[in-house]
Amino acid sequence: MRRGLLALLTLVLSVACGSGAQSAGTVTPGAPAATQVRPKPANPKLILSTTTSTVDTGLLDELLPAFEQQSGYSVVPLSLGSGEALATAARGEADVLLVHSPDAEQSFMEAGNGVDRRLVMHNDFVVVGPASDTAGAKGAPMAVDAFRRIAATSSIFISRGDNSGTNAEELKIWRQAGIMPKGQSWYVESGTGMGQTLAIANEKAAYTLSDRGTLLAQQKNLQLGILVEKDPVLLNIYHVIRTNPAKSDRLNVDGAKAFADFMVAPGTQKLIAGFGKDKYGQALFFPDAGRSEDQVGK
Repeated sequence: MRRGLLALLTLVLSVACGSGAQSAGTVTPGAPAATQVRPKPANPKLILSTTTSTVDTGLLDELLPAFEQQSGYSVVPLSLGSGEALATAARGEADVLLVHSPDAEQSFMEAGNGVDRRLVMHNDFVVVGPASDTAGAKGAPMAVDAFRRIAATSSIFISRGDNSGTNAEELKIWRQAGIMPKGQSWYVESGTGMGQTLAIANEKAAYTLSDRGTLLAQQKNLQLGILVEKDPVLLNIYHVIRTNPAKSDRLNVDGAKAFADFMVAPGTQKLIAGFGKDKYGQALFFPDAGRSEDQVGK
């Protein structure tokens, strides 16, 4: 009997050791948390510099817990306009970026501030305004035409004025319209994120440019409607970018790679595709990992 008990104990120990043979650092990005073995990163704190829309829509509330559970990292999100988010990373003060300002991102990469820029998702911008629509923007065929009508009628326009991706897109449309709005009495710069800018536009019965996701997330508190949409110029594309490790020896290089891999993993892309459908009846973002830039929005 003693010999039998010893054999049984040996078998139990063998099975137990075999079940723990996988490395504690092994993680499959985007896989269900229940299938993961939680790693123990040497540096668990990860600083994410991101645009306000990923926060205002609630998308990060959906994604970050999944990433943290799978990877063992603890994410500190900095909610900024894309311009400021990129500047923060350029100073070596953020490990990884999730932003939506393609022209500024290209400059960031060309300056050697970032590595491994990957396409993640898109939604679109929309021109919004009050039901009264005193500028007649709703009948405009394109965003640039709506902007011209707003300026021609001196209707109040609320700009974020914060060097964000949305602000960059807005200023691009004004340039296409041949109008310099800054300094005009009807042009107001809020200097705030998208959610607060929408609140100000709502209070003043004014016009603004918003990403569709934030508008939908805030819609219950607003009396603003979509006046112009589906214009190709209004496409809003998001990338994940790792800060160049050469910027600072304090950067969490491994954590940044883990987050970038997570954002483009199939499981995460599925979460993005479904985000918002239950609450708003439509997705707030559309996954794009693995696609080329010219395929986005088609």
